[in-house]
Amino acid sequence: MSNSTNESKYFDLHTTGIGYLNRIREVKPRKGNPFMAVTVAALKGSTESVEYTYIDCNVVGAEADKLIRRCQEAVDADKKVLVNFRIGDIWADVFTYSSGPKQGQTSASLKGRLLYIAWIKVDGEYVYQAPLKEEAPASSESQALITPAEIQSEAPAPAESTAKVTPAAVTPSAKTPAKPARAARGQRQAA
Repeated sequence: MSNSTNESKYFDLHTTGIGYLNRIREVKPRKGNPFMAVTVAALKGSTESVEYTYIDCNVVGAEADKLIRRCQEAVDADKKVLVNFRIGDIWADVFTYSSGPKQGQTSASLKGRLLYIAWIKVDGEYVYQAPLKEEAPASSESQALITPAEIQSEAPAPAESTAKVTPAAVTPSAKTPAKPARAARGQRQAA
């Protein structure tokens, strides 16, 4: 007979990216403990015409909570706060507008849990950079292509500016010549 443990195992759905912080606030529910919340305007699409996806997040974890609280004053002062983030377990939340021109219409918003912040820039200046881990996470390879130090410019904050952004230069590694057997095989297939 084998010993079984009661450890729960979970599947993680993590979304990583770069985005601007908006609406930092402390939520005080009637039942339960207060928690920090923030809306992240995540950048997506071409650097020539950036688009934003807004994700309303509960801040999870002591380190992320501390960093978001540090950013609250800058966001309230309308400074551009850009972060490299990891959000977990994104879901769509359906709601109905209760006032305004869209009153009565149904819509959806993205929600998630802000788990980790790798770095923070306020008005283009680094104010925080997480210590490097010895073992890199097994997340997307796209993060390995452009590091925070290589980012020369970032997209404009949503609804504030429409300046064009150029991507940071990424130099591919030097190509090594193919082995003779591989080169010959490629020629046979092309013929």
